[in-house]
Amino acid sequence: MRALRILLVVAVILGGVFVIVDRLALNYAESEVAKRIQSRQGLTGAVDVSIKGFPFLTQVASKHLDQVDVGVEGVEASAQGRTVRISELTAELHDVRVTGSFSGFSDATADRATGTARISYEDLSAASESDFPVSYGGDGKVKVTGSVELLGRKITRSVLSSVSVVDGSTIRVRADEVPGEGLPGIEEQIREKTDFDRRISGLPEGLKLEKAEPTKDGLEISVTGTNVGLAG
Repeated sequence: MRALRILLVVAVILGGVFVIVDRLALNYAESEVAKRIQSRQGLTGAVDVSIKGFPFLTQVASKHLDQVDVGVEGVEASAQGRTVRISELTAELHDVRVTGSFSGFSDATADRATGTARISYEDLSAASESDFPVSYGGDGKVKVTGSVELLGRKITRSVLSSVSVVDGSTIRVRADEVPGEGLPGIEEQIREKTDFDRRISGLPEGLKLEKAEPTKDGLEISVTGTNVGLAG
């Protein structure tokens, strides 16, 4: 009986040691993956990585991670030659394949990923390349306000616009309606300022834009992807 108690105590101690070692290894891996993502994407903002599943060491042995959650602040993408700041990007990456050893892996690729990118209205206004500021218009719309000169007269209009995603890479903003009040040419001139397409590039390889939703805090864009490069 005493021997059995000793074995139980030893088992508990070894189990505790395993958990500690597993958590230390996990913390180290999360830190290393965050550094690789920063390096790969040339990021200056904070990167947060959370590797799901327990125990972690068995996942390392199989070189397969069930899920990795990534949060990145201040991503700089490009839109037709202009820099577009994505204030926040979060992604869930599933079935991540790791190449190399846990302490010095050479690459990590996720079979599939889902996430959300957020662009502030200030940054969206800058991407529009016009003097018309973009703001939240309520009810899933954005509001674009500005002025044009027509026949020596300054005309100011606010229009509600719909935002959509085209071809998995382009944000499209289109005014639902432009009040013209019978003035010839006013709608065309205002639409030249309010309507725009911006192709977004520079996101992690494998991610594409899925859907855009205006909110009070900015434009939320759903992203999805396959064979997404996590680090390398």
